[in-house]
Amino acid sequence: MSERVTPRAEPQDHDLELALQAAQAGDSEAFRLLYRDLQPRLLRYLRALVSTEAEDVAADAWLQIARDLGSFSGDYDRFRGWASTIARHRALDHIRRAGRRPDASIRIDDLTDLVGRDDTEQEALDRLSTGAAVALIATLPQDQAEAVLLRVVVGLDAKEAGRVLGKRSGAVRTASYRGLRRLAERFAEMPDGALSEALLGDADA
Repeated sequence: MSERVTPRAEPQDHDLELALQAAQAGDSEAFRLLYRDLQPRLLRYLRALVSTEAEDVAADAWLQIARDLGSFSGDYDRFRGWASTIARHRALDHIRRAGRRPDASIRIDDLTDLVGRDDTEQEALDRLSTGAAVALIATLPQDQAEAVLLRVVVGLDAKEAGRVLGKRSGAVRTASYRGLRRLAERFAEMPDGALSEALLGDADA
């Protein structure tokens, strides 16, 4: 009999490992815990690829995740990578059907309210969980944007992100590093002043 998992506001790694095992055994409450932890991360990733269609693409991805979960093998870190791969494939399918490239239509001029100080790569990292910063990531070259999102927003290590992208872990590290450097440069180019409410207030969005 599977061990039921009681959801918590901020599940710990051990809770998520237990939830994964229980969800594979058919525990719907455990599956909801996995969903609540991973869905916001996947949405941020997908918004950089398909913009306003992110929720629809995520819904398609979760249908496949639920259907194939019983055949999945691995720990929770591997599960996040596996789910991210499914989400990415659904996004690329959507892009092909729409006959367009991944969304990168947001202009730097639209983000000038994200005013900065003497920004460094670490400050760029600290900002990536916000919706406005995810929009800025979408303006990076696609390989850099995906590497940054998978590593910083979804929380994958370079090896797992490489599996999602079909690249070597070293290539993912390089793309992520270059993307973060470019973000830091763009933050530094923005007008001086206090940080915007969007940057400070939507980290949990």
